[in-house]
Amino acid sequence: MNEKNENLPDPQKIEKEIGEFLNKKFGGNVKIISPSILPKHSSVKGTDSPAEKKKFIDFDIKPVELVSYLDQYIIRQHKAKSVLATKICTHFNRIKHLEANSNIQAGITGTIKSNILMLGPTGVGKTYIIKLIANKIGVPFVKADATKFSETGYVGGDVDDIIRDLVKEANDDIELAQYGIVYIDEIDKIAASQNFRGADVSRTGVQRALLKPMEETDIDLKVPHDPISMMQELENYHKTGKRSKRRINTANILFIVSGAFGDLAQIVSKRISKQSIGFGSTISTPKDESDILKHLKAEDLVEFGFESEFIGRLPVRCVLEKLSENDLYDILRMPNNPVILGKRLDFNAYGIDIVFTDESLKILAARAFHENTGARGLVSSVEDALIYFEEHLPSSEIKKLTVTQKLVENPEAYLEKILYSHERIHSGEYSVPYRTPYHKNNKKNYTKTNDLDSYDYDWDEIHRLATENEKQYIAEYVSKNWKNLSIRHGLTLSQYRCTLVAEYFCTHVTELGNAIKQIKSYYESIKKIEVDFYKSYDLNIVLEEDAVDFLIEELIHNQITTIEITAKIYKDFYNGLNLVRDKSAKNRFFLSRKSLIEPENFLNDLIKKEISS
Repeated sequence: MNEKNENLPDPQKIEKEIGEFLNKKFGGNVKIISPSILPKHSSVKGTDSPAEKKKFIDFDIKPVELVSYLDQYIIRQHKAKSVLATKICTHFNRIKHLEANSNIQAGITGTIKSNILMLGPTGVGKTYIIKLIANKIGVPFVKADATKFSETGYVGGDVDDIIRDLVKEANDDIELAQYGIVYIDEIDKIAASQNFRGADVSRTGVQRALLKPMEETDIDLKVPHDPISMMQELENYHKTGKRSKRRINTANILFIVSGAFGDLAQIVSKRISKQSIGFGSTISTPKDESDILKHLKAEDLVEFGFESEFIGRLPVRCVLEKLSENDLYDILRMPNNPVILGKRLDFNAYGIDIVFTDESLKILAARAFHENTGARGLVSSVEDALIYFEEHLPSSEIKKLTVTQKLVENPEAYLEKILYSHERIHSGEYSVPYRTPYHKNNKKNYTKTNDLDSYDYDWDEIHRLATENEKQYIAEYVSKNWKNLSIRHGLTLSQYRCTLVAEYFCTHVTELGNAIKQIKSYYESIKKIEVDFYKSYDLNIVLEEDAVDFLIEELIHNQITTIEITAKIYKDFYNGLNLVRDKSAKNRFFLSRKSLIEPENFLNDLIKKEISS
């Protein structure tokens, strides 16, 4: 014990160094006050007290469930989603199982982590898919670029910083951080150059620095020569009288690395070609790059420039496919795609409701495809088409914008058309309210500035039709996936409720899952009316499913409250139902949609049936 303490810094020496640092930085205006006079405490944040037991991670997601979740956000990439969901779920479920049965772990030596290597061209969603998974399973997640490590050479300090960032992401909860995910992008950038002769230490050194964290090691959370860390250590010493080191073990931290690996396909293709030569060979050379990478072996990665020990720490590999033009269109059509949702939010911030037609999305997808940057091109494609509208419409009285094919093809001219038409329709004046800076023509030749033939469009009708088409598409999407969505959100999605979800989704800027949650919240609030009504009026009413759906629709469209609904039911039904109860001793009444719409007819029929008989 004494030998270990000799290696620890002396508290007085730490205090002196901090004092010198503060004097140098602030010129004597800031001084350190020793906390030695403060009362000592029995525990320190980050250390375990006797009553504090090791926490089990709360994880019970199955691979199929995670794949189903990813399908809401990620187009194509079926194999990659399957591999990632399976291995990540198994990783965390295995940790939970071993912790619950600690005696099992004692009988297993040298467990291997399922660290993952992702390969695929830029813009296919590598980072996005990992963020989605981390968000879904609720564990700390940090992302870094491998090029960051290359800048500091092969010392490895930045590698430890990633783990420290993971602790920060877990709000300084070391236990939780030990179950986190570390995602390192552009890992192909730290491969040793194939044209470099000699030791490429700036890259291979980073690979070696990652070896221990990717397997298992203890990392000191105190950053050397960091004044804050030194002050925390000094304070802890004065509180406890002990010198303690805060460390994190990386045994259960999952590492996922990814890269584009531009020249790797050529290496694999060359090896496959050699193997295909010879009598009786059955190996055919694939043409597509993603198909080539499916034949990837460890030897190809070593030839690419990775250490064999580094590749050995990445036993799981998945290849993401290049996106086609149709894939980009499908991404834009997905309800949860962040590109369209983001633009809806941008315009909604100015009180403008924006909707996209199917034809416009096809053009935007085609433009993005020709940029050859994958899904990233969708953002610039949409921004280029709408930037003029985002600039000028907030200063107008226009509150609806329909993105049509003509708008995307000629946005500047279309903007002037909208502004001019709106002024004519709403003010009766035949002058242009103001000119955009892109067209300087005067009023007389204004109609020649574009080839959009008429200014007398019914913009409200165009917007209404586009919105109805969007609602129909969303309703069909929910209906197609009703089973998975019903199980995930705990709400039976009938055909009518699919339309209610679509109605809410199209009138609120939110993800589809949140729209379903809101409909479920409405459902639960309405069913609670039955309980409240019984407690308040001693009448047992049962709202049938079509009645519940009708009331949900009222909540969406008319923004009423459940209190108002209860008051309306009391006003329409209490006297009649109370009369039936007194005369027939019946105290359970089923209310349908029709009865809510026509309460008087319902009560008349009920009284005739129950009292007259």
